[in-house]
Amino acid sequence: MSAVNVTHVNVLDNPSRFTNPIQFEIQYECLFNLQEDLEWKITYVGSAEDEKYDQVLDSVLVGPVVQGSYRFVFQVDPPDHTRIPAADLVGVTVILLTCAYRGKEFIRVGYYVNNDYDDEELRENPPDTVQLDRLMRNILADKPRVTKFQVEFDMPAAPQMQAGNPTVFDQTGDRSMDGSLAGELMSDGNEGYQQLDGGMHPEAGMGMGMQMQMQNGLGAPMAGPPMVDMMTE
Repeated sequence: MSAVNVTHVNVLDNPSRFTNPIQFEIQYECLFNLQEDLEWKITYVGSAEDEKYDQVLDSVLVGPVVQGSYRFVFQVDPPDHTRIPAADLVGVTVILLTCAYRGKEFIRVGYYVNNDYDDEELRENPPDTVQLDRLMRNILADKPRVTKFQVEFDMPAAPQMQAGNPTVFDQTGDRSMDGSLAGELMSDGNEGYQQLDGGMHPEAGMGMGMQMQMQNGLGAPMAGPPMVDMMTE
């Protein structure tokens, strides 16, 4: 049984300059109290040819995690362009938002990213040396790809039971979802993928650059209902 459901991810300040920070507004709910923190991570894929060019832009722990709804902004610096092959600075790549519990990743949200010049003449006749100050980053926010992994969360405390009326907990876990994430680029061969349209549901929770609101008696509730429309490829 999953304990955390990501209900919506919004890409802020998008499109933006390549050199600007990357920002995700994340909303999720926790179904019962967890003993450990959630680890969120943002990874930028520098090249489709070799994973050694992948850059973990930041990793943060969020906790304590108690039952309730949450919203926070995860902001990270842009990737280090000196660690990306020059041929891959312009064009399409992938950025990953992941969350793990006890070191085990249970959700991965992938986005295609298109980096291109802000001027038509530069796009048609790109210079030999990449001009970073003219590059625009466009994260395709309306077409996220989500992967769910089965992990063991803490089981909630069993309710009081009367004699002769046992309670049975379903511990089979969630099924994988079908589809693909950036083709062979990000596929790990073991899990399925699903495309979500407008929001995410179900399954998916501080550090510098993050703001959090909690609907659990510790803060103001989130405005409006989460977006849960889905489209499976």
